[in-house]
Amino acid sequence: MRFIVSAFSALLVLLVAACASTSPDMGGDSQSSTTSIFPFSRSSAAKSAAEKPIVDVDRNSVNTLADGSGDLWQRIRQGFQIPDLNNGLVQAQIAWYAARPDYVQRMAERSKLYLHHITEELEARHMPTELALLPFIESGYNPQALSIAKAAGMWQFIPGTGRSFNLKQNMFQDQRRDVLASTSAALDYLAKLYQMFGDWHLALAAYNSGEGRVQRAIARNQAAGLPTDYQSLRLPNETRNYVPKLQAVKNIVVNPQMYNLALPEIPNHPYFVIVTTARDMDVRVAAQLADLPLKEFKALNPSFKKPVILGATQPQILLPFENARTFETNLKSYDGSLSSWTTYRVSRTTRPAALAAKIGVNPATLIKVNKIPTGTRLKPGSTLLVPKVGNEAIADISAAIAEGAILSVEPDVPPTRKMFVKVQRRDRLATVAKRYSVSVAQIRGWNKIQGARLVPGQVLVLHVSTNRPLGRQPLRTAVASSVRQKKVFRKVSVPARQVKARQATKSHRPKAVQPASRAGGTAVKSTAGKVKSASL
Repeated sequence: MRFIVSAFSALLVLLVAACASTSPDMGGDSQSSTTSIFPFSRSSAAKSAAEKPIVDVDRNSVNTLADGSGDLWQRIRQGFQIPDLNNGLVQAQIAWYAARPDYVQRMAERSKLYLHHITEELEARHMPTELALLPFIESGYNPQALSIAKAAGMWQFIPGTGRSFNLKQNMFQDQRRDVLASTSAALDYLAKLYQMFGDWHLALAAYNSGEGRVQRAIARNQAAGLPTDYQSLRLPNETRNYVPKLQAVKNIVVNPQMYNLALPEIPNHPYFVIVTTARDMDVRVAAQLADLPLKEFKALNPSFKKPVILGATQPQILLPFENARTFETNLKSYDGSLSSWTTYRVSRTTRPAALAAKIGVNPATLIKVNKIPTGTRLKPGSTLLVPKVGNEAIADISAAIAEGAILSVEPDVPPTRKMFVKVQRRDRLATVAKRYSVSVAQIRGWNKIQGARLVPGQVLVLHVSTNRPLGRQPLRTAVASSVRQKKVFRKVSVPARQVKARQATKSHRPKAVQPASRAGGTAVKSTAGKVKSASL
């Protein structure tokens, strides 16, 4: 196994150089040369695979990086750059937080895992460190947060904005929740907004409600000869309170004692390092190798949506430093299977239970892992994650499958044909429902019927099972049969001039083929033996 460890960057002009040593290979094991581990820093880069890996990093040297104060909160305070707000909205938000010390404590505890990384990213970009407090407002520093507008992650990216900042969203991973990728995208977006407006308050307002809305608000004030600063704009209530919320958290960080609040101590050094792997690995196995509770592993790696991490996608796994060293040691002696999952592509419409029986897996597992909605069946082209069956060696899941995998379902109802039925004088909802083997509720829903009575002559839309033979229905009842057959039964009124024209045409036919009439017949037989329609 080959591992790579990069150097951390120190503050100001000091650089901490990394020294290299050699890690023993794994004796030709099939898992060798597939995993690397290195402490994360924005300014550091992974060494080439040809270099000798580092297997031991002095923890004390890591703890002395940055400003050396040992207090991350102080480091954040020193980087504040955004002008303060002081108005009634700010005071109201401070009072709200001050009345909820347990909530503030939970948010601050969650932030321990990520705050150092975000602060370093901001300092590397020379951006205000107040922005490290923004996830408190967006998500309570919960990377699993999901809003009713489908905004996800600490930084609350909606799907479209996430894609425009290159955050992958597929069946296996959602980088809107990824600690590294989402932070980089959020700071890119905030920098873009600041360049657009030249003011951090306006940039933050645009982050909350969109740049278009803020631009329109500015244009309205300009047209009316009014100021165009943040506090002067007419914006939605949520956006009007957005910057005051951030200011309230900023005031609490500056002096928590003033509001009878306490912030947990956060050491001023990196919390996690990056582990990369080129092989598929179960989330459970990775947490086990790192000797890390599954809950904490998922808190650091919230972007993995399935119970397997795909090596083909070049994943970045975050682990606390000591756990990463444990991961390295345990992986060397691990002789089990790294991954117990593969994929299956559906070729024809099928029910989940039938597919599970076909491929020999538990149906409950298949439904749960793939989040198949109840009462649906799988459509052709769907890709499912399934447990590996048997001892046969199965290749890892490819990047192409990961990128193109979709789950497509449809309601699991019998195939139906659409019918139009004309209501007769004595027809009731119940009698029509019984005649066509449907329910009264279905007839109401298909036809948006509110009352209990039907009107003679009214045409009802029915969806009748194709598995049920309709039998011989009175022609007066059926206005039209199934759309598939496209047959229409109706009484046709023919103008008299068309009747005379047809009769004149018939009188000019050669007698050899002219049909002989049959009294009152609806059909006549020609000398050629063909049945033709009677004249109307």
